[in-house]
Amino acid sequence: MVAAVIFDLDGVIVDSEPVWEEVRRAYVSARGGTWQADSQRRLMGMSTGEWSRYLSGELGVDRTAEQVATEVVTEMSRRYAHRVPLIDGAVDAVRRTAGRWPLGLASSSPTRLIRTALDATGLSDTFDATLSTEETGHGKPAPDVYLAVAQLLGVDPARCVAVEDSGNGVRSAAAAGMAVVAVPHGAYPLEPAAERLAAVVLSSIGELTPEVVARVHDGLGEERPGMADQQGS
Repeated sequence: MVAAVIFDLDGVIVDSEPVWEEVRRAYVSARGGTWQADSQRRLMGMSTGEWSRYLSGELGVDRTAEQVATEVVTEMSRRYAHRVPLIDGAVDAVRRTAGRWPLGLASSSPTRLIRTALDATGLSDTFDATLSTEETGHGKPAPDVYLAVAQLLGVDPARCVAVEDSGNGVRSAAAAGMAVVAVPHGAYPLEPAAERLAAVVLSSIGELTPEVVARVHDGLGEERPGMADQQGS
């Protein structure tokens, strides 16, 4: 029986992955670094400390990791102040789910951006526990943030359903022992290995209903709603 549902933020509720990519690409270029072909895929799910070290170290940005984090997050905050890019149907999906179960939020975004996004969506009071990977030992794909949110909610991780978009996010929730509903972003499809870890793959967050959540947790996700569209595309 489902005890709680834990959502990711970026790519599930807020269409922020393209914004993160644009901001970090421009930052790397302006600071003497070199963006790699797999950089965005690797960055998705990293905590602030992890991605700032990656930009400073592996991508060759001429700033310390601390400076990278401060400057990139400041630019993201500026973008969010102008507009928080909500994903169509996400707010309704969250509210539908909240009508049945306690909700948690397990995000790789910095705490200040989580607050800004939830305030903009009107969902601040909908989540019983929210946590940034800034506050855990490791970012995604490690299970730390999902385990910590389950603990904050006071529930067994094995009785949680997670809603994720990225490969690293799916791996994180699965490693925590949760059933995973994957809703991949069109621009960032799941790798086959990550897709296999998901109990169900939806083509949009609007397809997320309490019935889907309950069926996934009961191990009846074999129908995989939304996959027919993906396979036919």
